[in-house]
Amino acid sequence: MLKTKLILMLGGLLLGISVQAATWNIVYPRPMSEQDDRTRYPVELLTLALEHTGVNFKLSASDRIMLQGKAINQLKSSREINVLWSMTDNQREEDLLPIRIPIYKGLIGLRLPLMKPGGNSDFSPVKDLESLLHFKPISGRDWPDTKILQANGFDVVTAEDYEELFVALEHKRGDFLPRSVVEIWHEIGLYQSQHSFDVDANLALYYPTATYFFVNRKNVVLARLIESGLEKIIANGKFDELFLFEHQAMLDNANLPQRQILRLNNPILPPLTPLDRNELWYQIK
Repeated sequence: MLKTKLILMLGGLLLGISVQAATWNIVYPRPMSEQDDRTRYPVELLTLALEHTGVNFKLSASDRIMLQGKAINQLKSSREINVLWSMTDNQREEDLLPIRIPIYKGLIGLRLPLMKPGGNSDFSPVKDLESLLHFKPISGRDWPDTKILQANGFDVVTAEDYEELFVALEHKRGDFLPRSVVEIWHEIGLYQSQHSFDVDANLALYYPTATYFFVNRKNVVLARLIESGLEKIIANGKFDELFLFEHQAMLDNANLPQRQILRLNNPILPPLTPLDRNELWYQIK
């Protein structure tokens, strides 16, 4: 009996060592280009979280560029990638396994109007949501944002992919492009050589939503690993430290206290969204 116990203990110890020694190869979708800065913060956050788990890991981009719809299908089929980050909705949480910690602390739902000078985008008469409904927003065809805007009464002009959004705005197919406060300033710089865009200084839209890391539904172990790392950096303050380092200047640029913030309903917000955990959300005044 004692010999058996010793063998089991030794086997468990060796198994633990082998798990620690193994390298997790974690692959995320390659961005549109080297100038696509939207990937940097999620990769930094994921790296920081994994470093706090104590496992060996290699984090790398996929061999080819993937648009969001393609990346979701590939992850669902467990091909090419094993993690991505995306705004959540009920369908995505059904198809994939979410780690329900909003990596942008909800700021992906705080939208500023990007406009084309000379277009039909004078928002000065706008005093409420009803008066804003006279303007047509531009949004991605398969994005959760589009469903949210439509549910709130907007006549949405849709674009097939990310870059087509800015082409549509340039050609005034819609009146404004609502972009997240954590994206819009980089996009202004990225496209200023091709297009002339302005950010409206007085208006913002807000709807509750979250961007999560997602994995394949069968990859529960990886999901738990990422979640444990994220919870550790939330507890020790490293999450907020990185978040503010990356986004404080963007929030300052937005000048939120001087903006009228129109709040939209989000009927596709999944019921398990952790709205009761205040530490996970940036508090919009």
